[in-house]
Amino acid sequence: MSILLVLLGFALLVIGGEFLVRSSVALSFKFNISKMVIGMTVVSFATSAPELLVSLQAALSGSSAIAINNVVGSNIANIGLVLGCTALLGSIAVDKSFYKLNWPAMMLFSLVLYYFLSQDGFLSAIEGGILFAALWLFLIVLIKYAGKDTEVEEVDDALAVVSNFKIGIWLLIGGVALYYGSEWLVEGAKDIAKSIGVSEAVIGVSLIAIGTSVPELAASIIAAAKQEKAISLGNLIGSNIFNIGSVLGLTAIVKPIEVTEPLILSRDIFWMLGFAFILLPLVFVPKRFEIDKMKGLILVLAYGIFMFLLFNNGK
Repeated sequence: MSILLVLLGFALLVIGGEFLVRSSVALSFKFNISKMVIGMTVVSFATSAPELLVSLQAALSGSSAIAINNVVGSNIANIGLVLGCTALLGSIAVDKSFYKLNWPAMMLFSLVLYYFLSQDGFLSAIEGGILFAALWLFLIVLIKYAGKDTEVEEVDDALAVVSNFKIGIWLLIGGVALYYGSEWLVEGAKDIAKSIGVSEAVIGVSLIAIGTSVPELAASIIAAAKQEKAISLGNLIGSNIFNIGSVLGLTAIVKPIEVTEPLILSRDIFWMLGFAFILLPLVFVPKRFEIDKMKGLILVLAYGIFMFLLFNNGK
């Protein structure tokens, strides 16, 4: 039954990713803004919904470790696994907004999260409010910055005439499919993990994190296959920012989060910071403004090392 839940969950997530990409490209025409921004707002919010639901439920039920591990693990998976696998399918072009706004914002959110947690091992309601407010500030800056973006991007012209009603239906289908797909995948993964004797902390930062990152994987791979690479990269960076600003921010506002697993601050969060930081040199060396297959392989291998060490040391 657990394997069936995993397979059904993955199928729904692929369907959800397809409809999210369609609606995102159509919205980029409607609002006359870049696809990168659409990827970092609409798609990122929808694909971060599973993390939000899982973290809220975990915090309210007293499982603070899962609430934090889910976000930290998802942010690691988004770059190491999702971006790496997407790049293996084909090189991803990177525009200047990556290092001028998107990457610095992701690093800032990650460092602020580490600072808050390392001070007293606690994410308070006030600190959650700061993260959530910072997310809205980032979105305002992002939209204003996008208004200056005059770069012409190739998209499917047929989506320019899609009605608002159809876009809304696509978003609804995508959101519902991602919600139930993630829920079934996570439930199946948890049952499988428990049956092989893995701890709750390891489950949170690995299998649950991967499960809630599958929407990003599905949306990014489908976007890459459709040559919508801007959405693919923007979705991942935006999702990492949303995970910290909205998922942990809103969760802490509702229920302050305590760090109950020491390894989060001594190991896992440094992996998250490392994966976020390594994106900058990868974009410039050796080929500028491109994440090619070799760089994708490096990211996937690094993620594999993280998982190996995690399960080798996790009890």
